[in-house]
Amino acid sequence: MLGLMQDWPLLIHRVIDHAGAQFGTREVVSRSVEGPVHRTTYADVRARALKVAQRLERDGIVNGDRVATLAWNTWRHLEAWYGITGVGAIYHTINPRLFPEQIVWIANHAQDRVVMTDLTFIPLLEAIADKLPSVERYIVFTDAAHMPATKLKNAVAYEDWLNEADGDFRWAEFDEKTAAGLCYTSGTTGNPKGVLYSHRSNVLHSLSLANPDCFGLSSRSVILPVVPLFHANSWSLAFSAPMYGAKMVMPGMRLDGASIYEMLETEKVTMAAGVPTVWLMLLQYMAKEKKKLSTVERMLIGGSACPRAMIEAFQIEHGIDVVHAWGMTEMSPVGTCGAVKAQFADLKGDALIDLKSKQGFAFFGVEMKITDDSGKSLPWDGKTFGSLKVAGFAVTRGYYGVDNTGLLDDDGFFDTGDVATIDANGYMQITDRSKDVIKSGGEWISSIDLENLAVGHPDVAEAAVIGIAHPRWDERPLLVVVPKEGRVIDRDSVLRYMEGRIAKWWMPDDVQVVAEIPHTATGKINKLKLRDDFKAYKLPTT
Repeated sequence: MLGLMQDWPLLIHRVIDHAGAQFGTREVVSRSVEGPVHRTTYADVRARALKVAQRLERDGIVNGDRVATLAWNTWRHLEAWYGITGVGAIYHTINPRLFPEQIVWIANHAQDRVVMTDLTFIPLLEAIADKLPSVERYIVFTDAAHMPATKLKNAVAYEDWLNEADGDFRWAEFDEKTAAGLCYTSGTTGNPKGVLYSHRSNVLHSLSLANPDCFGLSSRSVILPVVPLFHANSWSLAFSAPMYGAKMVMPGMRLDGASIYEMLETEKVTMAAGVPTVWLMLLQYMAKEKKKLSTVERMLIGGSACPRAMIEAFQIEHGIDVVHAWGMTEMSPVGTCGAVKAQFADLKGDALIDLKSKQGFAFFGVEMKITDDSGKSLPWDGKTFGSLKVAGFAVTRGYYGVDNTGLLDDDGFFDTGDVATIDANGYMQITDRSKDVIKSGGEWISSIDLENLAVGHPDVAEAAVIGIAHPRWDERPLLVVVPKEGRVIDRDSVLRYMEGRIAKWWMPDDVQVVAEIPHTATGKINKLKLRDDFKAYKLPTT
């Protein structure tokens, strides 16, 4: 017997319809690429999204077509997403920080028909446009007054293109499992792989993330998503914020500490989301200028492991609740949030920071397990390391356009490539990527733990740890550090700082000081490049 409930497909356009109807006057504030701060509302975002859908249909875009966006976080990018999905097409976010040849490969693999872009990226696209045969036209997120002369095929200013539609359009109708978004992974080896989100997965994921133990959203929230829309749905904030009527503050292209601080304070932001590298710049700016944040209540930090010192800075010095999150493109992307469960409500000081340093527990819709190399499940004791595997309604079951044989295990779980522990209370802690864990004398050393400890030293701004070949122990850890501005790092001082805080055999065999540590296009430490930089290096212990 089936239930007698209405068949109401979970489609993305329903989100902006709801926002327009219930929170129509709630603001979306953006720092525009042209410079000035722009203000609009959810009602207007919906109205313009209908014009986007109408205009795309007139250009011949149909269900399943890919429309690429190469753009910053602004109101135009946001309304374009809703318009693209509202006509049944697929928004394909391209990370502009990738190498040009990677962008070419991704756009060609996706067979993008249209590219919507910001002014910033016109030179980049002009340099590669002749290698993108499937692209029929380029729509530039600007108005006629700022539209430059360009050789891009059928290029048009977005505002001119949009003004050719009147908005008298009815959203397309289709199954909720229809593809909605395409985002390619930013792996450092091999070609990127496309993760194809559905309307259903995006809507359900956004509903789950808004819970009090993760985003904690309401119509009274003011959110600044520093994490870009091209980083796996901006951690779903592009959907969950309108869904709950939260005011959105979009930072545009200016992500330096001073600019972010200005937006946080001017717009009275209550929650912000971003990667540790961005928050490091903010903390450095506030320390230098002796400034505090007056309205921010919650800081969502993810993308890579958050250093303990950063959690302490926000939590203790600024009184901001830090939620350490984890996920990946293949998970839409968030999988865990590090809120404090009821049994730990009285924790304070170091014990609280210890808990928040973990990546947190899975919210509804995500299942986790850790296994050994044979696939056998391992205990949740907080000590046993294993391969982290996940399943859920917003977890990929296959990559776009490739052979996915063997991608999932016999129980339908996806191997994240992370090595982790899970404790008896369900809190998960990443100890390493499987390819980055250091294997010394048959035992594993967590490079992440060493990095997070090292950045607690007063002279260290950033740290990375890689394994270096050793004739006796197979591998030993090398600590690579960047000094804070105006500071000089003493090797022995760093090692003394780490003594007693980790097992003796985990101690790095050497410390190397560099001006800069390489990062991937998504802001993570590029261990592959770092290992290449130090391929000729010999440890003093050899």
